[in-house]
Amino acid sequence: MTRRKRKIEEHDNADRWVVSYADFITLLFAFFTTMYAISHVDLGKLARFSGSMKSAFKVVAAEAPDSAVIEGVKPANYADMGLEKTVRREFSKYAPAGAIVVERDGRGVMVSLNDELLFDNGVAELKQEARPLLASIAALARQARRSLVVEGHSDNMPLRNGRFASNLELSAARAARVYASLVNEEAIDPAAMSASGYGEYRPVATNATPEGRARNRRVDILFVSPKDGT
Repeated sequence: MTRRKRKIEEHDNADRWVVSYADFITLLFAFFTTMYAISHVDLGKLARFSGSMKSAFKVVAAEAPDSAVIEGVKPANYADMGLEKTVRREFSKYAPAGAIVVERDGRGVMVSLNDELLFDNGVAELKQEARPLLASIAALARQARRSLVVEGHSDNMPLRNGRFASNLELSAARAARVYASLVNEEAIDPAAMSASGYGEYRPVATNATPEGRARNRRVDILFVSPKDGT
């Protein structure tokens, strides 16, 4: 009896390789099935997934150029980076250093024009020499397919000529005049633009010095960043 039992056990142990072989075949089948599935990716679903991931990790720099950082990673808006370089190159020929300032932030690319490039003191009528500047802005906006935001700013000194009741009114009138010129003379779609005046309430420098006040008297024109940030 003992001898038969031992033979049966030896027979069972000899067949164990079949189980291991079956496991191997199952894993091999799973591997090739996975490879087949990967080679037939639904490109539409992949694109939607990629877009979702891009939106999830998109960071908007709200205060200063390139200032937004999450865990040490800076977002890169490549369209704005390219446009900034183009704008700097275009406007370097129009005015001395400091008269035109180009910056990039979370909203897009901003061109700050010193008020003396566009207007005489205390008025909202455009100078004739301002026309080439606005023509270049219009051309860049069309080329880059950007909406524009025009913002008028001033220093905090009281007005003396009596044409406007306040700096706020003057800044708003200047922004409106630039807006009208871009629409009427440069054929920019008015639906792709907006204009507003902020008076002395958004300074970029101190109003305690003549140099600071000169910097604050400006018209900002924003090339609005595309929504997808690419």
